[in-house]
Amino acid sequence: MDLGLNGKTAIVGGGSRGIGKAIATSLAHEGVDVVITSRNLESLSETAAKIAAETGQKIIPMACDVTDRSAVDQLVEDAVAALGGVSILVNSASQPGGSPGATGSIESIIDEELLNDFDTKYLGALRCARAVIPHMQKAGWGRIINISGTNARTPGNLSGGARNVSLVHFTRTLALQFGRDGITVNCIHPGMTRTERTVGMMASKAEKEGGTPEEAEARIFAADSPTTNALGRMVDASEVANVAVFLSSELACAMTGELLNPNGGAVKAVFY
Repeated sequence: MDLGLNGKTAIVGGGSRGIGKAIATSLAHEGVDVVITSRNLESLSETAAKIAAETGQKIIPMACDVTDRSAVDQLVEDAVAALGGVSILVNSASQPGGSPGATGSIESIIDEELLNDFDTKYLGALRCARAVIPHMQKAGWGRIINISGTNARTPGNLSGGARNVSLVHFTRTLALQFGRDGITVNCIHPGMTRTERTVGMMASKAEKEGGTPEEAEARIFAADSPTTNALGRMVDASEVANVAVFLSSELACAMTGELLNPNGGAVKAVFY
């Protein structure tokens, strides 16, 4: 199936690892040249070399702190110069789950850490979108995909939930504003996802609870566990990437302002 992506260009935030890396890899397999960005140029360079060798596409590492508007503006200008334009923006730059001092009960919240989470994930997405939209308007075509998270729908994590909810509102607002310019804007809610961090997380869980990392993971997804999902297994980052690639494609041209949830059916609720 031709997704109409061959020859397109993309900027992928948080592209050195995790879901961002998986999305960049999947886009490259569809013929997209990609700038991957995060704060760490060394890890970006390693990832870029691996994706380029695997796909044959142009993968360019560019370090950027998305809390700095001037740095974001420069990133986009450099990416446009290097790639010849920018067709797709994937906003996936954030600390998974949020900062430790911003995710607990209200009496333990450290204000500065919560504000930093918003500055990175929400305002970071806003800064990146603001910088790429004029280029997309000029081309008459664009895709913006915001990576949010399922904890927007599960009370408890004050930072993760609030910043993810805000990205949904941001998504719908931009979709309505720029749809007539040929730009679609959509959001993805991943749940617990298998990435490079999973091995360490499961090892830590096993150390606390006993047993092996494999047994610790099995307990999370046991049928009677409150943390399980409908599939009874952890979703892989590549499966989230598949959704992002679809939203980036010509096939998704009529979908905008929407939210997709490749989380294995993690939330036991009806949304309408």
